[in-house]
Amino acid sequence: MSEAPLLSIRDLAVQYRTRRGVVDAVRGVSFDVEAGGVTAVVGESGSGKTTVAQSVIGLLASNGRIVRGGITLNERRLGTTELVGLRERRWQDLRGRCIGLIPQDPGNSLNPVQTIGRSISESLRIHGRPSRDEIRDRVHALLEQVGIDDPIRRARQYPHEFSGGMRQRVLIAAAIANSPELIIADEPTSALDVTVQRTVLDLIDRLREETGTGVLFITHDLAVAADRADSVVVMRDGEVQESGLSARVLAHPESEYTRQLMDDAPSFGRIVVRERSEAAESSAPRTSAEREGARGAVAARRDASPRAACRVSELRQEFGRGADAFVAVDGVSFTVVRGSTHALVGESGSGKTTTGRAIAGFSKPTSGSVRVGDAEGGGVEVTELRGGALREFRRTAQMVYQNPYGSLDPRLSIGQTLAEPLKNFRIGSRREHAERVARALELVALPPEFAHRQPRELSGGQRQRVAIARALIVEPELVVLDEAVSALDVTVQAQILRLLARLQDELGLTYVFISHDLAVVRQISDTVSVLQGGRQVEHGVTEEVFGSARHPYTRRLLEAIPGASLASGHWEI
Repeated sequence: MSEAPLLSIRDLAVQYRTRRGVVDAVRGVSFDVEAGGVTAVVGESGSGKTTVAQSVIGLLASNGRIVRGGITLNERRLGTTELVGLRERRWQDLRGRCIGLIPQDPGNSLNPVQTIGRSISESLRIHGRPSRDEIRDRVHALLEQVGIDDPIRRARQYPHEFSGGMRQRVLIAAAIANSPELIIADEPTSALDVTVQRTVLDLIDRLREETGTGVLFITHDLAVAADRADSVVVMRDGEVQESGLSARVLAHPESEYTRQLMDDAPSFGRIVVRERSEAAESSAPRTSAEREGARGAVAARRDASPRAACRVSELRQEFGRGADAFVAVDGVSFTVVRGSTHALVGESGSGKTTTGRAIAGFSKPTSGSVRVGDAEGGGVEVTELRGGALREFRRTAQMVYQNPYGSLDPRLSIGQTLAEPLKNFRIGSRREHAERVARALELVALPPEFAHRQPRELSGGQRQRVAIARALIVEPELVVLDEAVSALDVTVQAQILRLLARLQDELGLTYVFISHDLAVVRQISDTVSVLQGGRQVEHGVTEEVFGSARHPYTRRLLEAIPGASLASGHWEI
């Protein structure tokens, strides 16, 4: 293009000062974002992609500093501005008005004591919307624009009344409130189901097409980058491995690292190879040779007739009372075979997490039954457990949560976090705790020295691996995984999925896998329940449901999976 790019980054280098010395987080990074274009920065956790984004908007951590390079913003209203070394007063004028930020974590990015409407309107007030009525109308329009129903009522509610996906949509509404020329989207759809993800990305696309807004898109989801980005920058260990037009980089990667990312991306057709139980064998998406070999190995050590590890019958969960009661789960029933994986999929607010919490014993349903354990003897009725019996059940069923930032105690080291359940259940001695912690870290591909680190010193993906290790350290029989891999980059996600598959085969673990990522669900699950508005609209063997979906809602979910163009090879270069 003859015009200067909207954003130009040249030879950017960023360092962090830590207790272990200086860390070079970003080393000599250069790329552009064009007006009306999308540049995606992809890479694993710790690659430096978020540090680049924080540098662009002047929000580096207090121990971080730009040591070299330049960042130039060519904004229509303000002209050319060098962002490196900018004073804070100038930053206050730029943020929100010229540069909008969609942060990654909806749990920590909204004020819990401030209404949704006030959180969105904050930027409007700062940058001079004169009328209270005008601000209110703009907030309602933004909520409707990002797909939140009943915006007038929702604007008066608080973050805790919203699901994770809905909170992320609120953050997007706040970022686009003043129609900035540059939007920095730091993993903006990692917490969203595929249909809402498509809605949000379509919204961002419309905004840039109508106003010329440029988007710096930070993501670990190469499928989204393939569908939405004009250009891609692949980062690793603070350096650019490869960059250029998306069609060229992703269809014909030159870097070995880029090829590895592509291989590990679930939307591009990779399969988690694992041995499955006889009951789940019909759903295993593997070659015939792999299936025959696995069948012989499984038959040698597992029962020919599978037993149920979990039975959910007519589960119903209401919140509130009387006419105002909200029905979150309505008559859901399914059975999970011992040693298999049952997935719960659906949009935000469909009842997935509520169902998972009832199975793990963290909430008492309004009615219905949840039985966990060998169904030959009836198992344990989870809904009837109280006191010590419920506490002991926690060892049988563990839960891994979606949010890696809120699930770890910031006051405890990683080693203390992992040892805590061992102490609670009086498992092993103090010396054995250290050995178990080291083994647990190794299982989730983290080095043993991480035991001495604090949660704030870990990336989001690394924190989630710690959360998974904490659940597995007590060797449970059933694990409820609530979006447990949604915060991970594709390489680590593939590692965790393979780990979960291996542990399931070796230990006979049973998983209830809650996810909005249908590509991942298709890989790892044997059976699936599709939830919509609290009701189960379809369920069965995963390959049968995905291969010939009967319900229109299931078909809509499948159509929204990103990365189809790259997976099929239909690219225009």
